[in-house]
Amino acid sequence: MHFHILTLFPEMVMNGLSTSITGRAVKNGHISIDAVNIRDFAENKHGQVDDYPYGGGAGMVMQPGPVYRAYEHVKDNISLRTGSDDNNQAIDTSDNVIENKKPRVIYMTPQGKVFNQSIAEELAKEEDLILLCGHYEGIDERVLEMIVTDHLSIGDYVLTGGELPAMVVIDAISRLVPGVLHNDVSAEFETFHDNLLEHPQYTRPEEFMGKRVPDVLLSGHHKNIEAWRKEQSLQRTKERRPDLLEKRGQ
Repeated sequence: MHFHILTLFPEMVMNGLSTSITGRAVKNGHISIDAVNIRDFAENKHGQVDDYPYGGGAGMVMQPGPVYRAYEHVKDNISLRTGSDDNNQAIDTSDNVIENKKPRVIYMTPQGKVFNQSIAEELAKEEDLILLCGHYEGIDERVLEMIVTDHLSIGDYVLTGGELPAMVVIDAISRLVPGVLHNDVSAEFETFHDNLLEHPQYTRPEEFMGKRVPDVLLSGHHKNIEAWRKEQSLQRTKERRPDLLEKRGQ
């Protein structure tokens, strides 16, 4: 899977994603991450990509031109890699069009749909994802209308830019790409699987400051352990996220 991040701060996202699981996944070739600096597509020597908003108001707005040119750069690179034409249409050996698919562009914005595990699972099926990170007071609406396919938020609060949300989204999606996790089963049964929170986890020692590991986990009886974990997941979800049980109809 290939992630392309359109950003004003490429070092920020690359430094954050080059460690831990995502870093290993890149090194092992399971995913690729490319941060494209929108300033490189400015048409002035100072690399300015923002201007005052029409109609007045506080702050600055990112101009449409640099964003669009950065997007076109990424789209062209995707076409080169996949053997598509300028319209991102895949061509077979007989010069027949066999696919017409625009790359999916995710704009990270507090106005978007709140990101969740279901969305992560859907996006993990894509071969390429472009994540657009805004700054200042946002991005000129015209270019958003031209290139954005999805608006996503990581919560009902405002951050200084889209870089941290983009990193969150990439981290969550990457875990679902085959080969990224050492134990592929763990991605399937973690928190939010089947709209349930994950059961409590324990490791050595068996006793810590007077608190013991539940006996059932030491029994070796897999059926009983599975039943205990399911019960704990239900109880924890009821206490902490009852809204998830409503989605299950419980």
